[in-house]
Amino acid sequence: MFDRRSFSGAIWLVALLCLIALGASGCCGTRCCGIAAAPSRPARINHIVFFKLKDSGDTGELIADCDERLSIIPGVVSYYCGTHLDAGRSNVDGDYDVGFYVGFANEDDYRGYVNHPNHIALVEKWKPRWEWIRVHDVLDETP
Repeated sequence: MFDRRSFSGAIWLVALLCLIALGASGCCGTRCCGIAAAPSRPARINHIVFFKLKDSGDTGELIADCDERLSIIPGVVSYYCGTHLDAGRSNVDGDYDVGFYVGFANEDDYRGYVNHPNHIALVEKWKPRWEWIRVHDVLDETP
């Protein structure tokens, strides 16, 4: 026979356990209790390069080479390579063909990347084809 008091008590117990589980698990996602959570930082050492090519028609080939050769070097913890986004902001410098970023956890990984045969071969291949490059290394020591 169906006992409504037992069923009702079971529902309340399940609901209470769910609330406890949610509270114990902490916040998840990008918002917690109405407060925006900071995004994770991609890497401690951030190597950013902007390429201006002699022939902008080579942009796709350079991106493909970077994707194929550089993203797989041991020690790389974050990576992207692409073109300028024209968002209509006059104060944003878009005078480049390819923007490249690679991140590392430590200086040893960065040195290993710079001396890796894939990196050396890419620089040798593309150096005659770029008009200029701008290289920026940013150290993020935020805990």
